[in-house]
Amino acid sequence: MNMHSIVLACAAVLALSACSKPAPPQEPIRAVKLMTAGAVSLNLSGEFAGDVRARSESRLAFRVGGKLVQRPAEVGQRVVAGTLLAQLDANDLMLASQAAQAQVSAAQTQRDLAAADLKRFTDLKSQGFVSGAEIERRQASLQAAEASLRQALAQGSVQGNQASYARLLADGPGVVVAVEAEAGQVVSAGAPVVRIARDGARDVVFAVPEDRLGALRIGLVAQVRLWTTAPTTADAAAPALQGVVREIAAAADPATRTFQVRLALPDAARAPLGATAYVTLPTPEGAVAQAIKLPTSALMHDTAQGPSGSAVWVFDAASSTVQQRAVVVAGADGNEVFIASGLKPGEEVVVAGAHVLSTGQKVTRFAAVAQ
Repeated sequence: MNMHSIVLACAAVLALSACSKPAPPQEPIRAVKLMTAGAVSLNLSGEFAGDVRARSESRLAFRVGGKLVQRPAEVGQRVVAGTLLAQLDANDLMLASQAAQAQVSAAQTQRDLAAADLKRFTDLKSQGFVSGAEIERRQASLQAAEASLRQALAQGSVQGNQASYARLLADGPGVVVAVEAEAGQVVSAGAPVVRIARDGARDVVFAVPEDRLGALRIGLVAQVRLWTTAPTTADAAAPALQGVVREIAAAADPATRTFQVRLALPDAARAPLGATAYVTLPTPEGAVAQAIKLPTSALMHDTAQGPSGSAVWVFDAASSTVQQRAVVVAGADGNEVFIASGLKPGEEVVVAGAHVLSTGQKVTRFAAVAQ
């Protein structure tokens, strides 16, 4: 082989080597943080804070409109039936009542005049001076006058009642919990002026999230602990009361998205209005008592399980690889989640670095912690 052939061969080898693609680099073995899954007990009973309220609260208002001249009632004041709560300027009402009484007097006079006229024409008819048609006309006039009198009497009673409506009186014993009008203000008929909490039965009002609504039902018995009756010693347990769920809101609050629940307290419970109460609901039937707790960093979205599916990476110690596992989340507690199913105690789960892994990828143990 001459020198020219050798040069051509070398050039061909160099050209082929320049056109070939380089071999892909081997995927690095990533270090991940692992956690050994372990079952923990769940407290599914749940405690909710609420406040004590009267079972019956009344917003008292005037039955007529007018200018408020005084409001003796104050927040926190105890009242009984007949206690003066507020009063309107009654001058116009008294004038209207007097006008109605004057109309009654006028109607009474017209009735008496019609009766006397009928009597006089009746005597004339007996003497043959008037016809029977005249008697009928006088009888009709008397009936009309009597009807006008009855109307005036009814109107007078209405005006008399309205004059008495200028005084707003308590219709039962209770405590004033709010005032909604001040002296000098012009109020319309039916506008609330004073709110009274009635004496008698007491309720605890609290709110529950939507996920606990299914565990509630009318008649459910729950434990109630009043803050005001808590013992002074730190090692003693606060006395608990038995409360019964009597009302569950049909719709969620638009701001908090929670449902209001009213719990009836026993009649013997001495609970001051507005006191803080802690309600402990019983554990729902069929609820999972244990679950596996993992950091939220271990959780990832599983597209195969739909828009709400969740999954974790499970470490296989024999092959040093990770496999994706679909799980069911039972709830959350801060930065941790409870896994109801999909994992077994003792399995190792990736809790850091899960977002860069793929199925069957080899990993190395960066750290392992027990739950």
